[in-house]
Amino acid sequence: MAVTLLADSSVSSYAPIGLLLLLTIVSAVGMVLLSHWVGPRREGPVKDSPYESGMPVIGDARRRFNVKFYIVAMLFLLFDVEIVFLWPWAPLFYKAATNPNDPAVAAMVEQGFGKGFLLAEVGLFLAILLVGYLYAWRKGVFRWS
Repeated sequence: MAVTLLADSSVSSYAPIGLLLLLTIVSAVGMVLLSHWVGPRREGPVKDSPYESGMPVIGDARRRFNVKFYIVAMLFLLFDVEIVFLWPWAPLFYKAATNPNDPAVAAMVEQGFGKGFLLAEVGLFLAILLVGYLYAWRKGVFRWS
């Protein structure tokens, strides 16, 4: 079985990428080493203590947190990511509502997806989000007592 080697032209096309990668690694390592060698050295009990936003450290870092904290954090991420789905919809709906002669809008209207469909679609999306929010509220996720 014969092994074919890459032609010089295909290997040389990757040379700029390799050079950029090498330059990036060398500069990053160089900056870290330079700051270590040249930077000021101050040691003491205050510098060696952990910094917690200006507050003194109280207790163990491995203590347990209430599960509701994590649930609220996950719900925030869930609803935040789902709201991001409105970003592509908004310009499309604006274009469909204000400029029906646009070629992209005309193609949508030909397929039966006009501004009424877009409005109903986002209404259904927001209704599903509202049902999820009301379910979480009803389960008492947002009660901190």
